[in-house]
Amino acid sequence: MLELYIQTLHTDEAGLETPAATRERLKSSFPAGAARRMTQLGMLVGTCLRPLSPETQDTIVYLSQFGESRSLEAYLDSFPCASPTLFQTSIHPGGLQQMLIGRQIAIGTVFPLSGDAQLVSEGLVTAMTAESPRVIICGGEERGTWLTEHNAAAEQSFAFALAATQERGDTCIGTLRINEGDVNAPGLTLLDWFRLLNTRTPYLGPAGAGWNLDLEWH
Repeated sequence: MLELYIQTLHTDEAGLETPAATRERLKSSFPAGAARRMTQLGMLVGTCLRPLSPETQDTIVYLSQFGESRSLEAYLDSFPCASPTLFQTSIHPGGLQQMLIGRQIAIGTVFPLSGDAQLVSEGLVTAMTAESPRVIICGGEERGTWLTEHNAAAEQSFAFALAATQERGDTCIGTLRINEGDVNAPGLTLLDWFRLLNTRTPYLGPAGAGWNLDLEWH
């Protein structure tokens, strides 16, 4: 069995909020020049991650199935007069990297993971086998428009960031345990995982093929 103790958690349920609305709501948390260039996901993840104060000795596990798909949609929608600004945004570093670059934070180990049914379980196993004293698990999605019809974008925007350690500590708010399970079991989607965190709902069941998750809140 693998185990981690959650010490800090921050979430943002942006839902159907537009990128412009998110930027207006969160722009005070970023330098003006950076806020104009950041993606919606970058602003959401950056806001959740900021209170955790990432440090060089931390391991960060970043989870996002679709990444900045909304930025790609906006660029493609600008054709036939392609927008140079939207092109720059569409190839911008990922949500986590935007925050780290903008605040000039150096991190020793980062695992950027993407996927579908196995994304959550692989992220948890990666975090629980890290050798650093503290692990940060963060990520999220930004709502797509027409790409959702092709299963290539999320239906709503959200972000999360939690810090966990192998020692319980005095500030522990929850416990994550992973053990072997049914290889044919369905996995938690990233939205399922976010909802468990956002509502602090206990969970005991499959996290992905071959893995069971026991999430307990204190």
